[in-house]
This record gives sequence, C-alpha cells and structure tokens, in this order.
Amino acid sequence: MPYSYEYPRPALTVDCVIFGLDESTQLKILLIQRGHDPYKGSWALPGGFVDMNETLESAALRELYEETGVKDLFIEQLYTFGNPDRDPRGRVVSVAYYALVNLEDHPVVARSDAEGVAWFPINQLPRLAFDHWEIFTVALNRLRAKVRYQPVGFELLPEKFTLTQLQKMYETILGVEELNKRNFRTKIQKMGVLKEVGMQTGVAHRPAQLYSFNKEKYEQLLRDRYYDLLKRGMDFEI
Repeated sequence: MPYSYEYPRPALTVDCVIFGLDESTQLKILLIQRGHDPYKGSWALPGGFVDMNETLESAALRELYEETGVKDLFIEQLYTFGNPDRDPRGRVVSVAYYALVNLEDHPVVARSDAEGVAWFPINQLPRLAFDHWEIFTVALNRLRAKVRYQPVGFELLPEKFTLTQLQKMYETILGVEELNKRNFRTKIQKMGVLKEVGMQTGVAHRPAQLYSFNKEKYEQLLRDRYYDLLKRGMDFEI
C-alpha cells in the first residue's frame, strides 16, 4: 500500500550554468531555446525534472546532454532555488549546478525539447525564462569569488597556453580591464601549479613560453593542507 504523505511534495528540477571561453577570451554561457510551454521560444538554462531513480548530479548531466549534446563534464553544485512562485507550473524547487569548459572541446546541438542551443556572451544575454537570470548571477558571482583562491579557470583554456592568455582569462572572469602583469605572474607562478611545455611556433611575434596546468600538484597541495598558500597565491590586488 502506497505511503500517504501528510504534506504536499514539491517537484524537483536541476539547472546548469555552463561557462565557456572562446578564442577571443570572451566569457560565455550555454543557453537553450525552450520548445514547450511555459516560456516556449524563450532562452533558458539547460535543465529539467529529476527522475525518481537518479541522483541530482546524474539528472543535471542527463538533462544537459539531452538538450545540448554536451557531456563528460565535472559539475559542481551551486545553490538551491525555491521561491514559491518561480515556476508557473506549481511548486518547483531547483538545484543548480555550474561548470567551466573550453568551447572547442564541446560542440553543441539542440536535442530533446530544445528548439535551439547557443553560446551567449555574459554581457549580451537575452531575457531568460523562470528565475534563470538570478541563477546565472549567483553562478557568475561564485565563479568570480572562487577564481581568486582556486585555479578553477584552467578548464576554460586550451591544454597549452601562455601567461598572457592566462592573465586575459582572469581579467575576463573578474570583469576588470587589466591586472598588474608583474603581480599576476609572480603570484600565479608562486603556486607551483604550472609546468613549462615548450615555446610557441608559427607566430609572427617573438615566441612566448607555453604552459600547462599541473593538476596533480594542485591536488597534492590541497591534500597537504596548503590552502592558505593557494589563497595567497591567487588573491590578486585589483
């Protein structure tokens, strides 16, 4: 006999804020154009309802793939949004996730109930359905705070990059015109998470040193409780 609940049960959804960096170091997010009501034809974050037999993270990854074709991501839980009137269909609570990707590694295609899918610059977003503007804002603020003490932005870069590319990425995420070059390079190199991997080739200007991110070294620093060192290393003076 089914159990009878004393209290009504709200529906549960997941939403995904996927940040990407293009070749011109422009920060973008991935949006879908909804194919069904409510908000049919409007742009929104990828997401949907959680099935009874899946975890929240599994639901987020499934919805992301079903609507955009993007898969094989590391996603991090962001926040829970539960305003009673956030969804015209009724009482719906959404758990949001966010991720960082290199656009070149993740081609997108509209699937499932999405009429369209596209990357939009964060300063040129269309009107968003539901409370997705609020979700996006929370995700952007989280990214800007976290990038100061943890190298979360490396997922946005190609496998090999210059220090100029790295600095430009941080300036883009933080929304600042220019960080102090010497200060930036001193602090980022003090962390010891970069490794030299050769020089640029086929460029008209003087070739620059190429680097890659030593993820194993970073994770070791965390395990060895060098959190304060990491924080000092990435806490830039703007």
